[in-house]
Amino acid sequence: MLFPIESARRTDLKAVSEDSIYDAVIVGSGISGAIIANELSKAGKRVLVLEAGSGINRSLRGYEEYVTNFYSAAIKDNQSPYPVNLNAPMPRSPKLRRLQPGETDASTYIVQSGPYVTDTVYTRVFGGTTMHWEAKTPRMLQEDFKAKSLFGQGVDWPLEYSDIEADYQVAEREIGVSADVEDQTYLDVTFAKDYVFPMRGLPLSYLDRTVAKGIDGTDVNLYGQTYPIKVRPYPQGRNGVPNPAYNGGKGYVPVGAVNTHEVEEGGRCQGNTNCVPICPVQARYHSGKTLAKAFQSGNVELLVQAVASRVVIDSDSGRVTALEVKVYKDTDSPEYETITVKGKIFVLAAGAIETPRLMLASGLRSTSGLIGRNLMDHAYLLSWALMPEICGTMRGTSCTGGIVDLRGGAFRRHQAAFSVDIHNDGWGWAVGSPYSDVTTLVDQHNQFGGDLRRALIEGISRQLLLAFMIEVMPVESNRVTVDPQYTDRLGNVRPVVSFTVPEYTLRAAAYAREFAKTMFARLGAADHTSYDPSDYGYISYEGKGYAIRGGNHLAGTHVMGRDRHRSAVDTDQRSWDHDNLYLVGGGSMPSIGTANVTLTLAAVNYRSARAMVKQLQ
Repeated sequence: MLFPIESARRTDLKAVSEDSIYDAVIVGSGISGAIIANELSKAGKRVLVLEAGSGINRSLRGYEEYVTNFYSAAIKDNQSPYPVNLNAPMPRSPKLRRLQPGETDASTYIVQSGPYVTDTVYTRVFGGTTMHWEAKTPRMLQEDFKAKSLFGQGVDWPLEYSDIEADYQVAEREIGVSADVEDQTYLDVTFAKDYVFPMRGLPLSYLDRTVAKGIDGTDVNLYGQTYPIKVRPYPQGRNGVPNPAYNGGKGYVPVGAVNTHEVEEGGRCQGNTNCVPICPVQARYHSGKTLAKAFQSGNVELLVQAVASRVVIDSDSGRVTALEVKVYKDTDSPEYETITVKGKIFVLAAGAIETPRLMLASGLRSTSGLIGRNLMDHAYLLSWALMPEICGTMRGTSCTGGIVDLRGGAFRRHQAAFSVDIHNDGWGWAVGSPYSDVTTLVDQHNQFGGDLRRALIEGISRQLLLAFMIEVMPVESNRVTVDPQYTDRLGNVRPVVSFTVPEYTLRAAAYAREFAKTMFARLGAADHTSYDPSDYGYISYEGKGYAIRGGNHLAGTHVMGRDRHRSAVDTDQRSWDHDNLYLVGGGSMPSIGTANVTLTLAAVNYRSARAMVKQLQ
């Protein structure tokens, strides 16, 4: 049975603020926290999940309220479904800017102090950033785990592909990945014998097929080697047609979010282009689906509107004894109560920005000094063109296919690898289409009525956007820090981010721009790409300018390793310095390659959950 969130919060608050000691206290209800909570619940462990957001989307009614917010929003950015909450603020891309010299504040939650401004965001609501993710779920390449050894770039993982391949399968089951193995077997990606994904692959869109018709079979040369180009479907974390061959012929049943059997909470994908920032039918996975199972076990409690503010350490043993948590009354008021939550183990699953922010706010910098350092995100370079004929733009989910042949290869000794997303939603990310199209046609071309409608269809239906997702290697100076002069409404310090795009990545961006021109020429498409020097992501490289976007694929900041002096956590994501503290999620990843990070971090979290169960036993 569902209870009103506010009354549930008050009941939970009274319970957790007394002498209760949980087996595990988890900060964050995103995919990392959800997976670990569910795995610990299956082992019979008592778990408390702390969520900074209001949690209204635990119910179907609350989720649909977010959908309504998105439809009515004038600016439809990644955070538009989620109301401003000054007690649990989050970055919002329309307001990003760099900190000016001598300035003591900034106009958005993240304080950006470096020469480059990233527009990457994350979501502080129940479900975390899985509430707005694009849901592409490729595995990392085997060579991604050994970039230093193979290419002399970045660092090697302390794990190999084979160490987490079984956990990749478990993560694909939990997310409910739709894909066909034959489409995903390329470069050095391998699958176990007879493996099939939970659901059959979603088809390429009409736009994908049009692009494929023009470019499949094209060869490109890079540092003396030839690479054939082909459009392939992406694996998707959204419901398609369940594969009857899955699980030895037992098949796969999608899971709902409020009740694991409610169809409304996990219908089949309907091809909505607004799956980013919110899927109207919940076909796309979000961690509420995993938490629904955890809650039904009776072993997992949720405390919402609860912002972890300090990790309390015993000075003698170095173990975590408690978390100080500020629980606010409602989103419209700064009024809060500070409680202390006790547990046997503590799991910080708040993401690669918030987890180091909390650690640094608690004065915990680790033996290695790497807490907050090596912040990574994929650098996106956008190129856009107008196809010579209507090609089905605005049909299908945000991205169903792309070019992945340059995700790996010997060229990585010289420049970063990349994958290329073919966007079904036109030039929206690049220039704000279709809203910008209306403005241009009305203000500059005096189009109205029927003429305006026809012109919009003619133009928008031919838009092609290629989004190059370029790897960024770890750099210690790319980091998250804190400064007591920057605080939020509850008095918690805000994250200060300094991030620059390394030359290794910029070299790939320059190549990507020329690659796009080649593809457009093959397609007979008119290149409309233009980068504005006043753009907040504008970077000059070798005499040319590029506008770099963030990918919302945050990683680094508490990297894993086998040496406490060169990493913040071990291969189980346990802190080297505090043996009952786990820092989990993308922040533990030593590098990110060219795969969206969610599937890999999910796989690693299953490994950590086993270690936690063993420790608790």
